[in-house]
Amino acid sequence: MYHLECIECHRKYSETEVIYTCTCGGLLDVVYDYSDIQITKKDLKGSLSVWKYRALLPVSRKPISLKEGGTPLYPVERLAKDIDMKEVYVKHEGMNPTGSFKDRGMTVGVTKALELNMKTVACASTGNTSASLAVYGARAGVPAVVLLPSGKVALGKLAQALMHGAKVLSIRGNFDDALKLVRALCDREGFYLLNSVNPYRLEGQKTIAFEIADQLGWQAPDRLILPVGNAGNISAIYKGFRELKDLGFINNVPKMTGIQAEGACPVVAAIKNNESMITPEARPETVATAIRIGNPVNAAKALAAIRESGGTAETVSDDEIIRAQHELASLEGIGVEPASASSIAGLRKLVDLGIIDTDEKVVCVTTGHLLKDSEHVLNVCPKPIEIDATIEAVRKAVFYRLKAEGI
Repeated sequence: MYHLECIECHRKYSETEVIYTCTCGGLLDVVYDYSDIQITKKDLKGSLSVWKYRALLPVSRKPISLKEGGTPLYPVERLAKDIDMKEVYVKHEGMNPTGSFKDRGMTVGVTKALELNMKTVACASTGNTSASLAVYGARAGVPAVVLLPSGKVALGKLAQALMHGAKVLSIRGNFDDALKLVRALCDREGFYLLNSVNPYRLEGQKTIAFEIADQLGWQAPDRLILPVGNAGNISAIYKGFRELKDLGFINNVPKMTGIQAEGACPVVAAIKNNESMITPEARPETVATAIRIGNPVNAAKALAAIRESGGTAETVSDDEIIRAQHELASLEGIGVEPASASSIAGLRKLVDLGIIDTDEKVVCVTTGHLLKDSEHVLNVCPKPIEIDATIEAVRKAVFYRLKAEGI
């Protein structure tokens, strides 16, 4: 019911081929014969999960699963009021098994690897992909190899990859260097590449769109805002909404709005300059390590998703990211890693610029859990107050702090 097809030259490939990009260099997409897909809203009753939407996923064998998906969609009324918006939701992907949205793609990608009889899986990563690959590789019983930029990966993510038995290689270079190396390694050694250049991985990530529409009573929001790193997620979610519209589940596709850090923003630059291709950044830098990527492999898909949906892209500073991270935690009790908070920072900035109308129904996707980058938290939050072990010292510290905060 499906095949792979180049988004540039439209050459087709069989689902049994192990291939990541077209011979012309173009990105591949999974194309379905929707006339063969018989699915109704009644068929989709029940608990949320990635595999609830199996009829729209390109695998036939038993899934390698850790109950991924089913993440909460929180209405954030205090935050919305503070930004002068009427209806804002946060889709918290940090509530997946390994703490990030990567699990959605990895459950499908690792399952597909086994279906293709691949014996080893591999990826380059800024952290979350490596953690997810290690966990799902362990679940599947296949070796995992991950390449990470030395000194640039949050310890929480590194710990996950190490604990779950991946072969972790820390290279002297950035993420883009690591991706070039792992692609060469997979070509030479026959490992299965599970970065987002693999079109099957993105099929799992499109289920974010399915769940949002499901949770909103089979309606799409007016706008979806999310961080952009390697640019696979924004294009995957856009595809998910398009499929729902084509199948008659929803009436509209949201405006896809991508947010990048000022120090790593090739997609934003291409959108603002009306360019058909990105200009890679040789030395990307931002506190948001998960989106510290200068040459996103899925840029072409992301640019199409933003433009076709009538969306936009914007940058935010590291200070704006940190502020948004604090706001989301203190106003709504939702703890996310810095890259996730860029969607909230982007919402505030775009409202201030008058680009987002205050009457829009907006969903912000937060991609990773707070504890993914706990050392960052310790660097930007107030330190614990050390006191004597007496009730007088406790009362003095408590009431002094409350008075200082105007409570």
